[in-house]
Amino acid sequence: MLLEAPQSISRDASSTQHPDMVWIPGDTFRMGSDRHYPEEAPAHDVSVGGFWIDRTPVTNREFRRFVNATGYITFAELKPKAEDYPGALPEMLKAGSLVFTPPKQPVDLRDWSQWWRFKFGANWRRPYGPRSTNSGLDAHPVVHIAYCDAEAYAHWVGKELPTEAEWEFAARGGLDGTEFAWGDELMPGGRLMANTWQGEFPRQNLEMDGYARTSPVTAFPSNGYGVYDMIGNVWEWTADWWSTRHEADAPKACCVPRNPRGGPEAASYDPCQPNINIPRKVLKGGSHLCAPNYCRRYRPAARHAEAIDTSTSHVGFRCVVRERAT
Repeated sequence: MLLEAPQSISRDASSTQHPDMVWIPGDTFRMGSDRHYPEEAPAHDVSVGGFWIDRTPVTNREFRRFVNATGYITFAELKPKAEDYPGALPEMLKAGSLVFTPPKQPVDLRDWSQWWRFKFGANWRRPYGPRSTNSGLDAHPVVHIAYCDAEAYAHWVGKELPTEAEWEFAARGGLDGTEFAWGDELMPGGRLMANTWQGEFPRQNLEMDGYARTSPVTAFPSNGYGVYDMIGNVWEWTADWWSTRHEADAPKACCVPRNPRGGPEAASYDPCQPNINIPRKVLKGGSHLCAPNYCRRYRPAARHAEAIDTSTSHVGFRCVVRERAT
């Protein structure tokens, strides 16, 4: 099944300590926003318990350690099964992943296929295609990670994926209600605070932040909790199933992800695979491709749906541990 990790992975016995995590004390906060995209609304009160969260997204170095120890093969490295994709062209049933490829001419921003290309052989080891490498990117976030890959890694290190509420609470850094993770200005004092897109997306990248693609996970300032890269660089998986709107003031599960309720919110129609419905999870944080003229989702309240069988060059993850601080 698409939800299952491709392999059974034993847990890493050394992961009981949390030297690279930050303790987030539980509290109640205002989740979502009424001022931006409709899926962020309505803003509502949510309470979360205390938890540890990774100080940074999982890096290539950390993911390589997992792969070397377990022999794990990511979703993007596996040939798709024809029975999982009825109606798919046989020549498309090859291992690969989506890679951002900037167009050379103006394009319709409503058509994401103008800048995304499914490249055979693209995966976490070869993030831009079969002739690329992640050599020199050890401190960058691992990308081309499908949901099952993130779950498999989390299990191995004795952690879990954060719920959407946990992720957003940690991203706010103690600043409840502000626009960004650092306050209400995108560039306070002209300073770039995260790896996002400067220029006119998707053709013009001014690279004012110094990066055309991903950046090292500590290249930009941490938030008030001391957590890095909650905004920009790469989108991050959460454990929550996608819904088109928040439920106003409904209790959010702080320790157990919401179960899928069936219907279009849990299994969304995919225009690329017209004969099947693919379940979707919530992504948070925006990425280096978020721009003022497109996808202004470099904010804690922003959210995005991602099919669980999809990996791309701008999606990664981080983990949490739910226990009391010692």
